[in-house]
Amino acid sequence: MTVQVDIKALFEAGAHFGHKTSRWHPKMAPYIHSKRQDSHIIDLTKTVEALDVALPVISKAVASGKQVLFVGTKKQAKDITRAAAEAAGQPYVTNRWIGGMLTNVATTTAQIKKLKDLERRMASGDLEKRYNKLEVQRYQEEIDSLNFKYGGIKDLNGKPGVVVVMGILDDNNAVREAKTLGVPVVGIVDTNANPTLVDYPIPANDDAIKSLQLLLDYFAAAAQEGKSKKEEK
Repeated sequence: MTVQVDIKALFEAGAHFGHKTSRWHPKMAPYIHSKRQDSHIIDLTKTVEALDVALPVISKAVASGKQVLFVGTKKQAKDITRAAAEAAGQPYVTNRWIGGMLTNVATTTAQIKKLKDLERRMASGDLEKRYNKLEVQRYQEEIDSLNFKYGGIKDLNGKPGVVVVMGILDDNNAVREAKTLGVPVVGIVDTNANPTLVDYPIPANDDAIKSLQLLLDYFAAAAQEGKSKKEEK
């Protein structure tokens, strides 16, 4: 495994700051180091161990030709999740998880097909030739709306190999659908969440943008590594 996790970097990013002790989930007990004032402190050695297990799973999935779906819909995760996924050439959901996105394949596929078709016709000038300005504008609005919902998964080929979730409470629908399909989930789990809901829980602060960014860097690097291995093959 070439992606090296740095405990000092995790500490500097504030990945160890948990929630108030009153809001804790008892199943997080093994990952909690101590209490400071009225908040829990996450044991970063456990975070490193968890990443050392999860990152090769991401890498292996990409190396075998599968995709990693990045999910981060909360405000502070949106832009950085999208940027990390795009840099790694992987699909993402950052606006809103639409029910059935993974489990209702027929609807999702139909919507993406419609989006790609409209984009193609818009780019080729076909819509402009056939319709007046107002109608073309309506089509553009429909393209924008579909892109808002499905833009990040336009190039998702079937079932992802792994789903990476930037906060399992905020994106519990993504976790549920992945579970239904038997797709492994790597999820950031803060002290107020149940780590047993995901296959690879990463105990860490899921609110601080620095913590999220660092973890995304690790996930994206693992995906890149898998890509390189695939190309070597």
